[in-house]
Amino acid sequence: LPYRILRLCGGDMSFTSALTYDFEVYSEAQKRWLEVSSVSNFESFQANRLKLRYRDDEKKTQLAHTLNGSSLALPRIVAALLENNQTPEGIRIPEALIPYTGFDIIK
Repeated sequence: LPYRILRLCGGDMSFTSALTYDFEVYSEAQKRWLEVSSVSNFESFQANRLKLRYRDDEKKTQLAHTLNGSSLALPRIVAALLENNQTPEGIRIPEALIPYTGFDIIK
């Protein structure tokens, strides 16, 4: 699939996030990029509120750092697969998915 990974600028992130990446696939039907997943590093922000701590090698208590990641937006992934693999014979299944589908084309 045509995809891209974007690192969001500070103005596009929540105030709790230190770093966020969005994963996008291209929608041929909509002629635009659609977000299918997002991953954020919250450093110690969430851990502080949760009191989530660990002991380091020197037995000092430290705040843990947390990550947040969304699963794939499956309807958008399926739409992108269908849109980007059309041929005159039908919709070709990507080679990596054939072992899971058991077929190579949707007629």
